[in-house]
Amino acid sequence: MITATGLELRAGSRILLSGTTLRVQPGDRIGLVGRNGAGKTTTLRVLAGEGEPYAGEVHVGGDLGYLPQDPREGDLSLSAKDRVLSARGLDTLVRDMEKAQTAMSELVDEAERDRAVRRYGRLEERFAALGGYAAESEAARICANLGLEERILAQPLSTLSGGQRRRVELARILFAASEAGAGGRSDTVLLLDEPTNHLDADSISWLRGFLKAHEGGLVVISHDVELLGEVVNKVWFLDATRAELDTYNMSWQRYLDARATDEKRRRRERANAEKKAAALQQQAAKLGAKATKAVAAKNMARRAEQMLAELDEERQSDKVARIKFPAPAPCGRTPLTAEGLSKSYGSLEIFTGVDLAIDRGSKVVVLGLNGAGKTTLLRLLCGLETPDTGRVVAGHGLRLGYYAQEHETLDHDASVWENTRHLAPDTGAQELRNLLGSFLFSGEQLDQSAGTLSGGEKTRLALAGLVSSAANVLLLDEPTNNLDPASRAQVLDSLRSYTGAVVLVTHDPGAVEALEPERVILLPDGTEDHWSEEYLELVQLA
Repeated sequence: MITATGLELRAGSRILLSGTTLRVQPGDRIGLVGRNGAGKTTTLRVLAGEGEPYAGEVHVGGDLGYLPQDPREGDLSLSAKDRVLSARGLDTLVRDMEKAQTAMSELVDEAERDRAVRRYGRLEERFAALGGYAAESEAARICANLGLEERILAQPLSTLSGGQRRRVELARILFAASEAGAGGRSDTVLLLDEPTNHLDADSISWLRGFLKAHEGGLVVISHDVELLGEVVNKVWFLDATRAELDTYNMSWQRYLDARATDEKRRRRERANAEKKAAALQQQAAKLGAKATKAVAAKNMARRAEQMLAELDEERQSDKVARIKFPAPAPCGRTPLTAEGLSKSYGSLEIFTGVDLAIDRGSKVVVLGLNGAGKTTLLRLLCGLETPDTGRVVAGHGLRLGYYAQEHETLDHDASVWENTRHLAPDTGAQELRNLLGSFLFSGEQLDQSAGTLSGGEKTRLALAGLVSSAANVLLLDEPTNNLDPASRAQVLDSLRSYTGAVVLVTHDPGAVEALEPERVILLPDGTEDHWSEEYLELVQLA
């Protein structure tokens, strides 16, 4: 289904993969894993035909469904329903049938009405050949299981949140790969980059079942260990320290066990070899003092070097970004206030009458179902959008820091260095380099375009911008998305120690527990309540 030979991938001059052969066959459900920045997203993009390899060839036989971390739809005027149905070419047919029905009922001239009736008949025949109403029902079922309600499907893509648009793209891909209805292609290869982002617990559970039943190939990048544990039957480990990909033809748990056993074996063999080599070198040094034993001494030393050279390369520990939120600048007692905020897109009301007062150092969580307006509220608070009614008032000394889940605060055409310099124009060059180095950006990567970074790298770059801001109010929208476990742990530690105010939107219960919030805002009603453990159960569902 997919074959890659002699594959070499690079990011600038950095080699991500070299001389690698990959195959995805029917029934393969592969988990592509490795630390942030190892090249997982780049590998998936190249397999999907969205990027060119530095060397080697990729051959695809059959259909592909590719979900990038940051899908960029072309025509945002399309409705969400039409976008999903377009996966089988049904969207145009549905619109044409609706026009023909209107013409049939409104035309007065009998001849023109007869032509409209015949046209409708032709369209309906074609619609039926493509699965027709059964396919529409299947698309609606997939959308519902991904938390896309009927009212959302009727909206233009331009009115949806980033998370909603991403779920529309996932629904479109899964609809194309579904067996139901004529035109369904169960042999489709699915290439999914963090598919559980923006999904609630019920949707994630449904997705696991769908992927387990999928008969085509699957390559998935995910930090959801439960999904990996239930779905994958092979693992590709991308080792950033060796620019190599190791293949494990086994389940996730067996892979974890094998990796642990392999590492123990490597350490044991290296310790034994180093002990023996040290003994040989010590003996060689003694013999080397005698001219008559010089040859034997050289042979011993050579043997010691050979023993060490024959060992498997020692795996280096992955570097972890040192993520720490900024020391907040001084501010007044209530640095941020919102009064009577409301927001609508066209005739769709998102929320109305939201009041909010963010005191110095306060910790607030915003909860609500997908589409309730959580991201919209943060965008209003930071001034990226204008409320329909109400106002946002900046208190004395307010310095805002905004982390956007879709990384829209980054300039994707600018380099890593230029993005950070823009956020901290007064910071010295060396201080900025030290900051970026602590977030694992250095050397040629500073000149890399932000748009070419992986999701985890974009997250780290956006967080680096926050650190340079000296913000005293942080607006954080899903700050742990796309992060590997070690980097996520760093973000959680930073949340625990940050002394400024935080307004947090998240599906991650661990982030809420780390924040230790005092209050919760429930959308779309804007109800405010004291935080209690009962709300923790709503975090994954919201």
